[in-house]
Amino acid sequence: MTNNIDGLSIVLPTINELENLKKLIPELISNINEIKLKNFEILVVDDGSSDGTAGFIDDYKSEDCDVSIIRRNTTPSLPMAIWEGIAASKYEFILWMDADGSMPPHVVQKLVIAQNNNPDSVIIGSRFAEGGGYKGIKELGKTRFFEAIKNVYNSNDSVFGMIFSTFFNKFLNSIFRTNLTDITSGFIIGKKIYFSNEQFNKSEYGEYFIYMLSDLLDKKINIIEIGYICETRIAGVSKTATNIGQLIKRGIPYIRTAIKVRYK
Repeated sequence: MTNNIDGLSIVLPTINELENLKKLIPELISNINEIKLKNFEILVVDDGSSDGTAGFIDDYKSEDCDVSIIRRNTTPSLPMAIWEGIAASKYEFILWMDADGSMPPHVVQKLVIAQNNNPDSVIIGSRFAEGGGYKGIKELGKTRFFEAIKNVYNSNDSVFGMIFSTFFNKFLNSIFRTNLTDITSGFIIGKKIYFSNEQFNKSEYGEYFIYMLSDLLDKKINIIEIGYICETRIAGVSKTATNIGQLIKRGIPYIRTAIKVRYK
């Protein structure tokens, strides 16, 4: 790969994802090395894990990149954990993603290549664009809906969460009205200068992504979606609500945000 990217910072927000990090970090390093990107770092932004995450990262040694941890001592917050990682990063390009194994490292490689070919664009990993699929799908076009549900049921993920998120994203998009397919993705790479505290500090959870997309679109920044199959959680417990009542409660801020950015 002829590099238009001088350096990349990968931000991983975490709460008790130790077993996933043990697998994810080496695979991220391997995939980035395959495309010969020389300068990159991994920043784990931890929201008070009690599973030994901090000790693992402190002791982690890699000859290929810096792996470090930011310990947050304030109220746990997904959007602010991501922002603190962005603010502390040292490279021109930022990528952030979930640390639960649902966003595969080989897809990170695809996003980085797409970014390298389109350095002024923002690249989003989409579960709903062509080539994408939600949790439980093992092979596009061959995994039936109820088979996907069974696969999620047999994992550490929530069946309620899988079904709700699939339809909820489409509902939100009908409010927000963009050509984008995954407005709650949370899997993204772009120039650090494109992102600001204001895109994150108004949100409780993943609705920050809608604020951020609205801001990028207002600034006429081109957005490219790359389809990927979202995988089931490898280990640990899902941070997404696991029953209908909790899902509806968590979904209300997303709806408010979608309405707010549409009619601003």
